[in-house]
Amino acid sequence: MKILMVCLGNVCRSPMAEGILRSKLPNNFLVDSAGVSNYHVNDKPDKRAIEVCKKHNINISQLRGRQFQPSDFDNFDIIYVMDHANYSDILFKARKEADKKKVKLIMSELPQATKQYVSDPFYGDIEDFEKVFIQLDEVCTLIAEKLTGNFTE
Repeated sequence: MKILMVCLGNVCRSPMAEGILRSKLPNNFLVDSAGVSNYHVNDKPDKRAIEVCKKHNINISQLRGRQFQPSDFDNFDIIYVMDHANYSDILFKARKEADKKKVKLIMSELPQATKQYVSDPFYGDIEDFEKVFIQLDEVCTLIAEKLTGNFTE
């Protein structure tokens, strides 16, 4: 199973989601991340994202930003996006209906979520990154449970 996390620039939300989900899944799952834009290609994740993840024993410092490519539809089974703008942008790049079926708002996996998107913490402070971590940790736990068959309702 191959899962791709997508946000705008691939320096905050999607690398955090990648690291969190990767920490919850066995090694036979591939988790990657990308950005809709090319703003941060080859950049490390935001230092605040690295710091918050490190606080929770997840190392994302080795990740590097990359831009989503149409070939990602071929290479991944599920493409989780962080917000409605990302969702629209990725659907616009879809080449066929099968591509579109792979794209999901990550928070849609958490039915009780009060909002169906992950706020972008880029212009916020460390507390905003911590809130995003908590939100992503909750949904990634549920995703991992579903993917590994350890799901209990």
